[in-house]
Amino acid sequence: MGLIKDLFKGDKVIWVIFLFLCLISVVEVFSAASTLTYKSGDHWGPITQHSVMLIVGAFIVVLVHNIPCKWFSVLPFFLLPLSCILLLFVMVMGNYVNGAARWMTFFGIQFQPSELAKMAVIIVTAFILSKYQEEDGANPKAFKYIMWITMTVFILIAPENGSTAVLLFGVVFLMMIIGRIPWQLLGKLMASIIVLVTIFVTIIMFTPASKYRDLPMMHRVETWQNRIKGFFEDKEAVPAAQYDIDKDAQIAHANIAIATSHIIGKMPGNSVQRDFLSQAFSDFIFAIVIEELGLLGGAFIVMLYLWLLIRAGRIAKRSEKHFPAFLVMGIAILLVSQAMMNMMVAVGLFPVTGQPLPLISKGGTSTLINCAYIGMILSVSRYVIQKEEQRKQEEELVNKEKLQAAAQALMTHAQELVNSDSTEENDETYEREEMKDFNNKSVSY
Repeated sequence: MGLIKDLFKGDKVIWVIFLFLCLISVVEVFSAASTLTYKSGDHWGPITQHSVMLIVGAFIVVLVHNIPCKWFSVLPFFLLPLSCILLLFVMVMGNYVNGAARWMTFFGIQFQPSELAKMAVIIVTAFILSKYQEEDGANPKAFKYIMWITMTVFILIAPENGSTAVLLFGVVFLMMIIGRIPWQLLGKLMASIIVLVTIFVTIIMFTPASKYRDLPMMHRVETWQNRIKGFFEDKEAVPAAQYDIDKDAQIAHANIAIATSHIIGKMPGNSVQRDFLSQAFSDFIFAIVIEELGLLGGAFIVMLYLWLLIRAGRIAKRSEKHFPAFLVMGIAILLVSQAMMNMMVAVGLFPVTGQPLPLISKGGTSTLINCAYIGMILSVSRYVIQKEEQRKQEEELVNKEKLQAAAQALMTHAQELVNSDSTEENDETYEREEMKDFNNKSVSY
């Protein structure tokens, strides 16, 4: 029992949330990976690979959460330039999957440099905000440095993975609000973003996609146009027999999965739409979760992510230093925002993107990086708990010293009273003896 306590330190609630997400992931990926099973011919292959990733991720959580959180501030100095170089490399020689070059292979290992870049930006933002904190808010210099770094990474990620770039920028913006960046600067930034996005979307939507095919980093314009048009176009109700299910097949099958789920769902392993839904084990796994576990299962997963955010907020509030507090909030906001984006896509509230459901979707780099995030949150919670225990021990020591001092004072006072009583008795005895001698002399005379 002592070994388990020493091994799994930090906030116990975060450990429970991590365990639940991993268990749900194993069950749902095993069910949703039917298309991978069909292609590979190996029934156990996909889930075995994913389980190995989760086991490795669990070791990463244990390893990272034992690292003092102050050491994480060193990571951006080599992680940020490395991720930028890899992002440039993947744009030129990356592996294209679903029309986007997001992956690269290094010694037979496939990974996404954008995941490393997200981690680097979150850590460096927390570091800058902590260094430029003043009594009345953050120094405006922090805003300038954060924007330079974030925009550089944004430009490198956006051409191949626009949703990740937008997600990262939104998380950084929320971190700046928490970090007390002046509202005048944030207001100007928001106004600039609205103007630029309006101009960009207008140009993209009203210019034929063929005009962009020969331009560098603009080969996904047609995909962007189709997704934006598909999301905002008027959806007229049509009879089921006339519905074209091949048009926007992902959205159609996701809607069918959710509509046929009911309260408790069809139970794990009984999904029908997993055989028709593209990326059912990744981008649209939440639709499969609802189909099999019902609305109650979907609500439970939402609760887990919100619970994670609440616990992170409590850990940050209890932290004595700025960097751990900003770090744990940035990580929690990133994980929860990505989860909410994935869920909104699955239920049709957001245009289709390639964002997996953190710690549940099948993945490689994303799973390992998300486990590292959990380890960082636990490391900060371990630091907070140690500080609170140290403070409690110091208070107990001070109280003990005060009690000892009070007891010593009482003993000293008591001794003084005893000595005083003894002196008075001696004086009275002396006076009686004097009076006795005086009386004796008087009688003799």
